[in-house]
Amino acid sequence: NCGAAAGPRLNNNQLYKFSYTTEVLVDKTKGSKEGSAGYRISSDVDVNLVWRDPSSKDDQLIQLVISNVRLNPASRRSEKKNVLHGSTAESVLGKTKLAALTKPFLLHLRNGKVRAKAFYSYWAEPATIKNLKRGLASLLQVQLKTGKVIENDVSGRCIVEYKAVKGQVTRTKILETCKTAETGFTTHSQVMGVSRKSSSVTVFTLEDGFIRSAVADETHSLAVNTRRSTAAKVVSKQTLTLVGTEAGPLEVAGKDVAGVVKSIDAKLAAVGIVAEKVKSQCKGCPSVSILTAEICEHVGIATVKSHRNQKWSDCVGFGLSDNFTIGLCFLFQISVTNLGTQQKLLEPASLSKATAPRSFLALIQGIRKASKDEILKVLKSASKTSLPQVVDAVTSSQTTASLDAMLEFLNFTDTKGFVLQERFLYACGFASHPNERMLQALTDIKESVVIIMGALVHKLCQKGECNLPTVVQVKKLLLDSPESRQVESEVQMYLLALKNSMLPEAIPIFTKYAESELGSYSTIALTALQRYDVKLMTNEVKQTVNRVYHQNRRIYEKNVRAAAADVILSSNPSYMEVKNLLLSIGNLPHEMNKYMLSKIQDILRFQLPASKVIQKAMRDMISHNYDRFAKVGSSSAFSGFMAQSADVTSTYSLDILYSGSGILRRSNMNIYGASKGATLHGLQVAIEAQGLESLIAATPDQGEEDLESFAGMSALLFDVQLRPVTFFKGYSDLMSKMFSMSGEPMNVVKGLILLTDHSEVIQLQSGLKASAEFQGGLAIDISGGMEISLWYRESKTSVNNRYALVVTGNVTVDMDFMRAGVEVSFETEASLDFITTVQFSEYPFLVCMQMDKTTFPVSEYLTKYESLSSGKSVVSHKSKKQLVPGSEFPLHQENSNMCKKVFDSSW
Repeated sequence: NCGAAAGPRLNNNQLYKFSYTTEVLVDKTKGSKEGSAGYRISSDVDVNLVWRDPSSKDDQLIQLVISNVRLNPASRRSEKKNVLHGSTAESVLGKTKLAALTKPFLLHLRNGKVRAKAFYSYWAEPATIKNLKRGLASLLQVQLKTGKVIENDVSGRCIVEYKAVKGQVTRTKILETCKTAETGFTTHSQVMGVSRKSSSVTVFTLEDGFIRSAVADETHSLAVNTRRSTAAKVVSKQTLTLVGTEAGPLEVAGKDVAGVVKSIDAKLAAVGIVAEKVKSQCKGCPSVSILTAEICEHVGIATVKSHRNQKWSDCVGFGLSDNFTIGLCFLFQISVTNLGTQQKLLEPASLSKATAPRSFLALIQGIRKASKDEILKVLKSASKTSLPQVVDAVTSSQTTASLDAMLEFLNFTDTKGFVLQERFLYACGFASHPNERMLQALTDIKESVVIIMGALVHKLCQKGECNLPTVVQVKKLLLDSPESRQVESEVQMYLLALKNSMLPEAIPIFTKYAESELGSYSTIALTALQRYDVKLMTNEVKQTVNRVYHQNRRIYEKNVRAAAADVILSSNPSYMEVKNLLLSIGNLPHEMNKYMLSKIQDILRFQLPASKVIQKAMRDMISHNYDRFAKVGSSSAFSGFMAQSADVTSTYSLDILYSGSGILRRSNMNIYGASKGATLHGLQVAIEAQGLESLIAATPDQGEEDLESFAGMSALLFDVQLRPVTFFKGYSDLMSKMFSMSGEPMNVVKGLILLTDHSEVIQLQSGLKASAEFQGGLAIDISGGMEISLWYRESKTSVNNRYALVVTGNVTVDMDFMRAGVEVSFETEASLDFITTVQFSEYPFLVCMQMDKTTFPVSEYLTKYESLSSGKSVVSHKSKKQLVPGSEFPLHQENSNMCKKVFDSSW
């Protein structure tokens, strides 16, 4: 073959001597090399030709031998901060691993490329050693002409782009195309998720068609979408430099590669060029409960003395992350009923503190490593008050063992365990990466869990798993049940489940129930339709919603018509739809006139999508005139910004609709988050009241004369509709509640939620692996209440939100013998209160809305660590804290004027 070379060609009887270094650094995204954690492995490498196909000069079998291995920090360190000070390669790796690393291995190159199986080493070698060899071998793969190809290397099967200029070839690996056996998981919500940016570029310098040097730079940066300063990176660099040549061994005779390999060493095997999984092997390791005693001791927490005979170094998995360490420690303390300080951090009184979600995340890390029996010990030993929070953590762990433990621990036939059952169900609903088995487990419990089943169906369909047998079964149950049920509460339950499922097939069902005679059905159906993509709003759906608003077929309650208006205005309304809405203003009940005016003005002021067509319709003086736009009342709709940054935009909306008598009809507070084009409905708290006019001898509005006395609250949290809460239902219940009313708010949601959950293994081209884990925990306490004073003719509704958020990110490069990592985190504690005070002693009645956030702290932490299997470690910490001043969110000027009157008249 006298044609041009496809890749580097080695000469027979020649030994090529290279120097080789591979280094890895981990740090925060903007960190410098000098301050990074990491290490460098340096060695000499001898390369020689073993065999060449006589018919093709580019079909070569090559031998590589690593020698003179050295280990050093990746950057300059003082002796005190150098974990490798005084160490040698043998003392760190051990004799066995060092001997394996320096053992010769073979690489079969054809036209400069490596086939998937064309890497020969020994099956008995540790996976980490084989992966390091694969990383070196992958560096010899190069083509000499420009083009895009698919290649196999240590990173997997990837698309690679080559650019060749005189004496130099640049190889760019398109990392998102790499296919490997190792998979991770991530949060379904992009807003609460983690983004990764990666690059891998290798520059080859060539002389006479052979490699003089190869320099590979690879960077992976991971950041939390909601706060991109909480970010970490891993940087990998390989340098291979030819230092000289000398006489080498002659080619081996043989017909094919397999025969030649066998003649050299029968134990050599085609182990494959793609990196293999690294499994932690642990001989004679103690159980999790015993191991945690040693871990607790390692981090300075006193534990049971009888376990001290177990050695930390007995386990390969010595380098446990800080979260896992604390998690196991907490796990152990619970299992021996010695909870101490850690358990107090999960008591209800601590849920507004950042220590609660931090302990929650730590516990999840521990539980993910625990067996079913160990998890059951944790559940059975927890105190009565901390048990609901432990249930949150166990369920959020989402392992087979944790789900089995919960199903065995909870008795769903016992009504006394309702609180724990509901916490389990909500944690399932908020699951970051649910699977079919979790959904199947819920179908085996009882029908009351269908609301959460709907949420799981939505998440599984988002993952492309809509056709799994259990998902298909549950979809059929949800779609068929509303029609087959007779009891009002059961129909509502299935409609709410369908609302959570967001199934396109449910749109005809919601369209039908939108025109129901029961206001509760109509409200659920209309609010569900508002959540769908505008593209799914067919003409039939729009016609139905318009019929409801304009009461073409029957009279509807105000809150139903208001919900219909919301659907119309958020579904890309036509010119005529908007014009008809405007023309209706002036012919509505007093307070609804004011509500619709406020809604239109809010859309214009906040420049929502419907604003352009509204402006066009308002050019018509019949639609837009003083008589129509000067209606008085206290109902309102207002939107505003809670926070705006380069990472995330958070908005809120407050809609208040009153009856003509001045009593609250509907209060709706929404909070949305938007990041990188994605939107998350973070919170919705809706309070509804009806049939209360008899209390103040007032006349009900049209269509509401026969409504039963009722007040209740429903919440939607992170796109999951929760079970509604009833304050009272029926006149007798109302009167008993009024006389026993304490003024204390009723709890709607209380617990711990795993908001962010991202785990992946990043295979580096050097053969090293980086593990990235990001978790975000939220402790939340939402309560609401309603007070009515007939004496002072005043009512007050309140929604109180208390929360603490902790997000941690851990990136670790972990080998059996050496480990480097970085942990970035931030935490905050905040509260948000929404209070509405109404004085209805005269008309128009006085309404004051207040939305306040308190001053809250934001803390950021950075930890870098390096450790050896001997237990020697170096850790550094940094932190930054700031206070964000509290404020009262601005509402419209009319509200400010009202508040002045309300509080001036109060005593």
